[in-house]
Amino acid sequence: MKKSLDPKQYMTMCLGECFGTFLLVFIGTGSVAVAVLFGAFSGLLQIALVWGIGVTLAIYATRHLSCAHLNPAVSLAMVLAKRMDSRLLPGYWLAQLAGGIIAGAVVLLLFGDVIGQYEIAHGIIRGAPESIKTAMMFGEYFPNPGNATLFDLSLPTAMLVEAMGTFLLVSMIFSLTEGCNVGRPSETMAPVFIGATVTVLIALMAPLSQCGINPARDLGPRLVAWLSGWDTIAIPGPHNGFFWVYILAPLLGGTMAALCFRFVVTPLMGGKQDESCGCSVEQGHGHSATS
Repeated sequence: MKKSLDPKQYMTMCLGECFGTFLLVFIGTGSVAVAVLFGAFSGLLQIALVWGIGVTLAIYATRHLSCAHLNPAVSLAMVLAKRMDSRLLPGYWLAQLAGGIIAGAVVLLLFGDVIGQYEIAHGIIRGAPESIKTAMMFGEYFPNPGNATLFDLSLPTAMLVEAMGTFLLVSMIFSLTEGCNVGRPSETMAPVFIGATVTVLIALMAPLSQCGINPARDLGPRLVAWLSGWDTIAIPGPHNGFFWVYILAPLLGGTMAALCFRFVVTPLMGGKQDESCGCSVEQGHGHSATS
């Protein structure tokens, strides 16, 4: 029989997820904002590195408060893999979404005046099709607006990109934090490798779909953009596919990674799973985290 949830501990864990998600989304979307508005980076790899560093810092900042999932797809995967109590999931999801919304609002607060000036200088009417150039600072789009004139990307392909990226991310998180994996890094270094994984995935997949791989990272700032005048460019987006590509696909990718880990990888390791990797009601400190 499961122990009852400790309300104070549960609140602490949710606050940790909210703050950690805010931190990584603010750092990441802020990097996109300065790239669009100021041309601050010379290439995609620099933006990818900022995202990866943001993930690493967010994990280190909050892992003493929660499991530092910071991603609804990761939290769902942890539940399905039996590494997290399912009763924690609703609070985690709400906290992660709140963190994404706050991050989007802070980016708009800091850069709002500059965004307005950029739109005027480039003849962009907010909410019109061309405003995707500024909306991409908040939510993601397919094909990547920076490459949209070069190629198109179908909705099924965009879903595959986001699902595969999330599958790889969650699989790496399981591998990096599984107690039976003798090749895993130390607990103190695991966040660095998780951040590096995010960097690599963005460098490879962002040219296609901007590489969201985190429903809270997309939906939170996207809601801010929707409420701030981008209207249908934000939701449902130019291809009416933001939900399928940036919400559903990452959840499916995380689900597949969890099932693969639970029913394929774990049996291959002899069924030996280190319970300290998880996030139970009694134990609020886990080793898992993400973008």
